[in-house]
Amino acid sequence: MNGKICSMLVGVILVLLLLMVGCTTTDKPVVTEERPLYIVGIDGEYPPYSYIEADGTPQGFDVESISWIAEKEGFDVKIQPMAWDGIIPALQAGKIDMVYSGMTITDERKEMVNFSNPYWKVNQSVAVHDESGKTMDDFMAGNLVIGAQRGTTGAFWVEEHLIATGKMPAGNLITYDNFPNVAQDLQNKRLDAIIYDTPPLLDAIAGKPLIKIGDIDTGEEYGVAIRKEDTELLAIINDGLLQLMNDPYWKELQEKYEM
Repeated sequence: MNGKICSMLVGVILVLLLLMVGCTTTDKPVVTEERPLYIVGIDGEYPPYSYIEADGTPQGFDVESISWIAEKEGFDVKIQPMAWDGIIPALQAGKIDMVYSGMTITDERKEMVNFSNPYWKVNQSVAVHDESGKTMDDFMAGNLVIGAQRGTTGAFWVEEHLIATGKMPAGNLITYDNFPNVAQDLQNKRLDAIIYDTPPLLDAIAGKPLIKIGDIDTGEEYGVAIRKEDTELLAIINDGLLQLMNDPYWKELQEKYEM
């Protein structure tokens, strides 16, 4: 009799244990892997590609592009405005994870970072005060005081084609931290001409007594800059760009920002 009771008790205990295990397995919360967060460096004064709204919100063609890619590829982004001439050192130092802000792919920059596949093409444009009477012939001859944003391909072009060739003294190239200050000094007639990528130059001179006098066909291509060791991230961005450029949203962005 006692043996039967013991057997029954053991059976009951086993059933209870199984039920407890079953309940524990069912109620256990599912742990999911967090989405990666990448910090994206931008020039905060580079419309229509990247700029900061009055309320502090990052905006622009490139900002919306990386946000779309992030959603498709399953990661989050934090947009970080930075001084342009220090943005590659910041990338190399690990302060940001990529530069997605109308950065021209150049051989010099490729020595320091890897670039995604190109996503946009652009040329340089030149503007003067509308009262100056200065021409592209004056500019190309090196006869003007020229303003440019420091670290941009416009400044590099002047250094290579006007200063290095002896057409213009080095002191006649004045560089600035950002392009709005360049345009302001042209408006105040402290400069004879300014050079910059075409779309943001047109934005900077809009509504001011400044006019574009010509273009320089540099055939530049924009790419996303990424640290050389981050090959996996580079592959993700290239895949995201391919998807974006084949999606109707790509055309919508171009129309929205009048590209």
